[in-house]
Amino acid sequence: MSLRIHLALLTAILLSACSGMSSADKAAGLDSTGWVLASLPPRALIPGSVVTLNFEDGRIGGTDGCNRYSGSYQASDLDLQISSNLAATMMACDESVMQQATAFLTRLNEVRSYRIAAGQLVLLSADNVLLASLAPQVQGLAGTAWQVTGYNNGRQAVVSALADTTLSMAFTADGKVSGSAGCNNYSAAYTLAGPVLGIGPAVTTRKMCGAPANIMEQEQQFLAALATVASARQEGSRLELRTASGALAVSLARDTAE
Repeated sequence: MSLRIHLALLTAILLSACSGMSSADKAAGLDSTGWVLASLPPRALIPGSVVTLNFEDGRIGGTDGCNRYSGSYQASDLDLQISSNLAATMMACDESVMQQATAFLTRLNEVRSYRIAAGQLVLLSADNVLLASLAPQVQGLAGTAWQVTGYNNGRQAVVSALADTTLSMAFTADGKVSGSAGCNNYSAAYTLAGPVLGIGPAVTTRKMCGAPANIMEQEQQFLAALATVASARQEGSRLELRTASGALAVSLARDTAE
C-alpha cells in the first residue's frame, strides 16, 4: 500500500471514528497499553525497524528503533502531552534509522491530543495535524520461542549467557514453557493475564555438565530468575520479564528459527 493511500485511509478512519464514537470511546485510557509505530507521515518507515510506545503509571517508554527512551506523560480526556525531557540510551545505528528515531521523538514532543480509532492510536498536534499512528502491541506468548540475551544472577546484576551455551524459552497454548537452561532442558507451567506473568516451579533433566566453567551455576541462577518473574512485555522482537518490583529478571530476543 502506498503512503498516500495509507494516509487517505487513516484520515477516513479518523473522521469516521470521531463522528461515530461516544466521548468515552474516543477517550479510551492509555495506561497499561503498548503500541508499535505504523506511520510517521510524510516519512516512509524503514522496513524491518520496530518503534514502540508504552504507557504505564504516568510514564512512557519504548524503543525508537535504535535506542530505548523513557519519560513522563499527562492525559486528560482527549488531551495528551509528553515530557520534552526524554531520557534515552546512546547507541549508534545506521544513519537512516537514527533520522527516523529523531523524527519520531520530535513528534512525541509535539503531541497535544490523541484518538483511538479503529484500534489504532492516533497522535495529533495542537492544530489536529496527524503526527503518527500506532498499532496495538501484541502481548500474547502462546506459540512464541525466544533466546535469552540476559538474566538476573541474583546478585543485582543482569548478565549474558556463557559462551557456547544457549538459554531459551518457548511458550505453548496449553500453558507450558520449556527450553534449555544451558545444560539441562526444563519445563514449567505459566499463566498470563495481560502483562501479569507467573511461572511455576521448573522440572529439569538431570545431566551434569563440566564445560564451560560455571555452566551449572549459570543454570541455577537462570532458573531462580524465572521463579521471580511477575510481568512480561513484548516490544517487537524483544521480550522483557520483570519481577514484582520492576527489576529485570530475564531479557530475550525472538528466535528467528521459530
